[in-house]
Amino acid sequence: MHPFVPERTALLLVDMQNDFIHPDGAYARGGAVAESIAALPARLKPVVDAMRAAGGWIVSTHFTLVPGKGGEPLISPHLLKMRPFLRKGDFAPGSFGHALLDELAPADLQVEKVAYSAFYMTRLEWVLRKAGIDTLVVAGIVTNGGVESTVRDAHVRDLHTVVLSDGCAAFRLPVHEAAMASIATVSETATCAEVTALLAGAALSGAG
Repeated sequence: MHPFVPERTALLLVDMQNDFIHPDGAYARGGAVAESIAALPARLKPVVDAMRAAGGWIVSTHFTLVPGKGGEPLISPHLLKMRPFLRKGDFAPGSFGHALLDELAPADLQVEKVAYSAFYMTRLEWVLRKAGIDTLVVAGIVTNGGVESTVRDAHVRDLHTVVLSDGCAAFRLPVHEAAMASIATVSETATCAEVTALLAGAALSGAG
């Protein structure tokens, strides 16, 4: 990995939301949980802290179920089939479930998304360009969904990416590993510890 230029680098937290991960969230209510996903907040906290200390950005994406008439969520058929427990109020803008986990908050920039990729029909590219960000350190869930789709869309936009191999997770380890092997064809990969150390070095250089 090349050293980061902190002011042009963002830690992109993909869908690290209460409704996905918190014990009181929608997915926990529906039984859609995995130990690997539950372990992510504690693993990512040092990376978040190091990125802030180095002067970099924290950007969070927020999967959103847009409320329609009467507040009933607009849900894609494939998602409803996969997660039939989703109901009114889940992933609603401004709700507890929609928010970034407290352990990782606050984000400098937040972007609502309605599909796997955080670039699809969102303002993400616009805010990254306006902020002068050209490097993304990517973490979050799920490796084979939001993470991989977002990284591939970043790749075709000439944004440099580094995916945290142990800062992402899927519901099954073989799926995570297969997705990481696929991601490695378009992105650098590194561990949380490696990136934390690199950011600590950037912070010290800036202080000097």
